[in-house]
Amino acid sequence: MTSTAKSPRSGGQQPHPEHLGHVVFITAAAAMGGFLFGYDSSVINGAVEAIRDRFDIGSGALAQVIAAALIGCAIGAATAGRIADRIGRIRCMRISSVLFTVSAVGSALPFALWDLAMWRVIGGFAIGMASVIGPAYIAEVSPPAYRGRLASFQQAAIVLGIALSQLVNFGILQIADGDQRGEIGGLEAWQWMLGVMVVPAILYGVLSFAIPESPRFLISVGRNEAARGVLAEVEDKNADLDARVREIEVNLRKEHKPTFKDLLGRVGFLPVVWIGIGLSALQQLVGINVIFYYSASLWQSVGIDPTSSFFYSFTTSIINIIGTIIAMIFVDRIGRRPLLLIGSSGMTVSLALAAWAFSYKSGSGTDISIPNTQGTVALVAAHCFVLFFALSWGVVVWVLLGEMFPGRIRAAALGVAASAQWIANWAVTVTFPTLSDWDLSGAYVIYSCFALLSIFFILKWIPETKGKALEEMG
Repeated sequence: MTSTAKSPRSGGQQPHPEHLGHVVFITAAAAMGGFLFGYDSSVINGAVEAIRDRFDIGSGALAQVIAAALIGCAIGAATAGRIADRIGRIRCMRISSVLFTVSAVGSALPFALWDLAMWRVIGGFAIGMASVIGPAYIAEVSPPAYRGRLASFQQAAIVLGIALSQLVNFGILQIADGDQRGEIGGLEAWQWMLGVMVVPAILYGVLSFAIPESPRFLISVGRNEAARGVLAEVEDKNADLDARVREIEVNLRKEHKPTFKDLLGRVGFLPVVWIGIGLSALQQLVGINVIFYYSASLWQSVGIDPTSSFFYSFTTSIINIIGTIIAMIFVDRIGRRPLLLIGSSGMTVSLALAAWAFSYKSGSGTDISIPNTQGTVALVAAHCFVLFFALSWGVVVWVLLGEMFPGRIRAAALGVAASAQWIANWAVTVTFPTLSDWDLSGAYVIYSCFALLSIFFILKWIPETKGKALEEMG
């Protein structure tokens, strides 16, 4: 995204309403990758116990299969920026669509545990690509005055994907009479849960043919006239398009294709890259994906029946959507830092309450219970945790990662930061089953400590990027 010419009546250029509608469509189409990101990440929640039973595996092996996708995510995120700079944002979206489709079919029809893990790694690679390309593309086609809200589409799509995956899982479970391994049309219920993703995966590919390439990429490969046509679709009707093309050309000449070496400073990475890595890691280390990967198993582990546990998984997804909408409304009004601080404070309290409630868990095996009062506190705290995460870190981290890096290193730095996010996600995902077997309350104490740490991280390191053009960063 490049800066825009100043309007005589405002501090920044405002797109014509007709163009704004088109920009919203472009953004929503690009954010379909975020939808698949959320769907593929969360749909496994409904299959966890069925996979454990089908392949007769313990918590350690189960965690490896669930977390296998995150290995692909880290690789996809680390390489997507370079691929996008070479072949374009749109072609990356199409590659991601194909990988999502292949992963969905393979995951639904595994021969053994090893190939289920392999298909999940492939899907993870697609998620990693989508996690980088979506924010970068949206930032490059969005006017500064609307960039925060439009960038929020990525997270909105993610939470919608999470919610729909839980709704689909719940519906399939009802058809299978509440049995995750119940047979439907020759396949077990959990296989249908994983296979339904074929539909949005194909839709993502189709939509990629309906949106333009990033004007910055087009100019970078000498297609100035095509870039001018894209700018005409998204800029103010009175904008001087030739001046805008020249402005982007000047900025691109100041830049060069980012490499890993460009990210290095005196102590490893440049300070801004370390901040991006820290921001990404903390987003995951608070344990948010425990809710979305393991919530059905989590509630069953404290004595809640399977049907109710799937229902609570869906309600947390609805809370996730509500929180995301709140963030989209306020991210450009009150700024990035205030939202992060509000979210971190709320998450710290919510996680601490959940840890207290889970300390009353008693029993073992299938005979597990938790007192009614503590059970209610745990449910409320978990929902509050999701709400505070969604209205802050869920949205703002993606906005900041699309904004905070200087243009000359943006794609490469975003890839490294997103890769760090997936590594942290993997660490939380792979350790949770063992931690919960050891001490469920203790696991939540750890997550609450990271939430508390995030407050100090924000105050010390996170810049406010509200209202700034991307060329002002750095």
